[in-house]
Amino acid sequence: MSLRNKIGSRIRPDAPSSQSRSTPPATDSPWGPARVALTAFFAIDGFLFAAWVVRIPDVRSQVSASHSALGLALLCLSIGAVLTMPMVGRLCLRYGPRPVTVGSLALLSLAVPLPAHAHSVTALGGVLLLFGAGYGGANVAMNSAAVDLVAQLRRPVMPSFHAGYSFGGLAGTGVSGLVAGPLSTAWALALSAVLGMAVTIAAGVVLLRSPAAEQVAPDRASRPGGAGRTGADAGSAGGRTRLLVLLLGLTALCTAYGEGAIADWTTLHLSDDVHASSVVAATGYGAYAFAMAGGRVGGTWLSIRLGQTRLMLFGGLTAAAGMLVAALAPVVPVAICGFVLVGLGLANLFPLALARAGAAGGPQGVAFASSLGYGGMLIGPVVIGFLADAAGLPLALTTVALAATVAALLPLSVGRRATGDRVTG
Repeated sequence: MSLRNKIGSRIRPDAPSSQSRSTPPATDSPWGPARVALTAFFAIDGFLFAAWVVRIPDVRSQVSASHSALGLALLCLSIGAVLTMPMVGRLCLRYGPRPVTVGSLALLSLAVPLPAHAHSVTALGGVLLLFGAGYGGANVAMNSAAVDLVAQLRRPVMPSFHAGYSFGGLAGTGVSGLVAGPLSTAWALALSAVLGMAVTIAAGVVLLRSPAAEQVAPDRASRPGGAGRTGADAGSAGGRTRLLVLLLGLTALCTAYGEGAIADWTTLHLSDDVHASSVVAATGYGAYAFAMAGGRVGGTWLSIRLGQTRLMLFGGLTAAAGMLVAALAPVVPVAICGFVLVGLGLANLFPLALARAGAAGGPQGVAFASSLGYGGMLIGPVVIGFLADAAGLPLALTTVALAATVAALLPLSVGRRATGDRVTG
């Protein structure tokens, strides 16, 4: 039996809670050194990205960029990430995801202080290409390592890693906001880089010394000429695997569409459309972010009790309902409650989509789904902007509810196909 099918028999997306509890874990402790170290990598990744985001206005003034010029420079970060992701997937297959995780986070740490030393838009775009390469590579490698560890632990713990990312981002935002006055951009990003490198070295030593988890890779029998299947059967199995990864990637895209749109437009919607003060408007986004982090903390427990497909279905529908409330509510408290529901609903969709894509397609499955998800993060704010000009921001934000509904329904098809081919996450 292939490793992928073994995982399918261990963690089924819709396995009842009694079945999940009766399967003993593969390690003595679910929080072993490897899991702690990998969670630290997710947390520092979120911290470093937030440290950069908080300083974007300062860097914009430094390079004297217009809004459009800054947008082009920021696009370079995305280009660097998207171009790097497929290559990192291949590196993970060849060398294993753990050393690639360490290398990617080291690159990201080294790239964080560079924007503070750019004095033109062109130079800023160049350093953001490098920043994006480290960020995109880290996300593929970390999630690939997490997929392997999920299989080793025999527990659906992927949401806990993304909770680390969320709390790291919240910490990065808070710390960077506190030091924004006393420290210059160059010093703040340099200290963030030192912290990033320190965590990378410490967590890297632990992760690389921990017993290696058997790598989850695409079933060789599903490839043409694979043992135990005829060419037609192998081609059919390979086609099903590719379709599964595509559907899961589209789930990630729809989820990230909402995350990107909310990150860029929540504060403006609350201040302009619901007439909240600037402080309350910022609190609204903070409530959404904390709700997402909290939802990910409980993601493993919910995955075991509900099954991954049901959790993704309920999460997507909750996010859709919350977004309709947040977009159309006429009063601030109700709108903020809507954003809390969106955060809780979206919390586990993206991590579970990547987990199942990795179980089906290995590191390259993670890379493909991550690339689609990152694309959703990019197009969300842009689409919302154009629709807001045409129909108003509240109606434009209702497209997030539509995307969340699609993200809720796609896993149903994935679940049926995965059951038939015994491919699960």
